[in-house]
Amino acid sequence: MTSKKNTKVSSKKAAKKTKSALKKASKAGDTKRPRISVLIADDHSVVREGLVSLITRKADMTVIGEAGNGREAVDLWKQHHPDVTLLDLRMPELDGVGALKEIRSGDEKARIIVLTTFDGDEDIYRAIQAGAKGYLLKDAPREALMDCIRRVHAGETCVPVHLAAKLAQRVSGETLSEREIDVLKLMAQGKSNKEIGSALFISEGTVKSHVKSIFAKLNVISRTEAVANATRRGLIQL
Repeated sequence: MTSKKNTKVSSKKAAKKTKSALKKASKAGDTKRPRISVLIADDHSVVREGLVSLITRKADMTVIGEAGNGREAVDLWKQHHPDVTLLDLRMPELDGVGALKEIRSGDEKARIIVLTTFDGDEDIYRAIQAGAKGYLLKDAPREALMDCIRRVHAGETCVPVHLAAKLAQRVSGETLSEREIDVLKLMAQGKSNKEIGSALFISEGTVKSHVKSIFAKLNVISRTEAVANATRRGLIQL
């Protein structure tokens, strides 16, 4: 009887040791699991500092570089090849879309999230068309950003429903031609039809036709409204 009891006790101890060893092995595996490397590109140092502070608190993430403009972002990406890049849309030297195109020309699998204050349908469309895997606004909840980083790293896309709706509207709606965009930009500068014609080497009558088409496509009735609408949507930048 004593022998049987001793055997049972030994078996229980062995089981506990095995269980404990498995737990330790599991923890060790979690510790060794590589963290998601993140590159941050934003021309505002306060924004960069905030993002660095937020990301470095996460056990599964690490910041491997900070860029203050689009050109620097491209250079740092080539140097570090981060798992995920957070990219501002409007930056000096090279804007976000330009940086996106350059990075993805070197690696189509680059995972990039546009993090910006601009939510115009044209902004979203240009970013996604250039290859962004995610698009978030800077006022998004912290955990939403962390979740987006993890999802994009896992190979998913991340565009919030309200922004996806704007993107769908842009894709299905009428688009302005390159010439109409040129006319709009000069309208935003306060140029008259005659001045616009001279600048673009087209007749005043042709300018009037373009203006009429712009009004119809943007569903506006004045130049001021057209410029405001185009700026809000990201069609032009003032």
